Amino acid sequence: MKKMLLTVLLISTQFAIGQIESKPISEFTSFDESKEILLDVRTPAEFEAGCIVGAINIDWFSDDFNQQIQDIDKNKKIFVYCKMGGRSLKSQERLAALGFKNVVNLEGGYDAYSSN
Repeated sequence: MKKMLLTVLLISTQFAIGQIESKPISEFTSFDESKEILLDVRTPAEFEAGCIVGAINIDWFSDDFNQQIQDIDKNKKIFVYCKMGGRSLKSQERLAALGFKNVVNLEGGYDAYSSN
């Protein structure tokens, strides 16, 4: 019985991991707004100082982050970024836990993007 539960747990974990991915933000060139969303999880002040064109801003630190995320179409591919990658990784995990199926963390964040 324990072996069976362990097997199910491992398969479930692999399935969940397969739903999310990461890629360097330097490889991000564009997105299709009809099928994809570019999510900036930095603060509003950071967003206003500069952002990737077409991004929507939902602050990771806001008290209603989970509620705001629910307004996003779960069927669309979501590219998520922050300043350097920490908040976007946490956001990616939260999105997956909330049932989003296709979430890509853009590693390096806006700092790496703006330096290119």
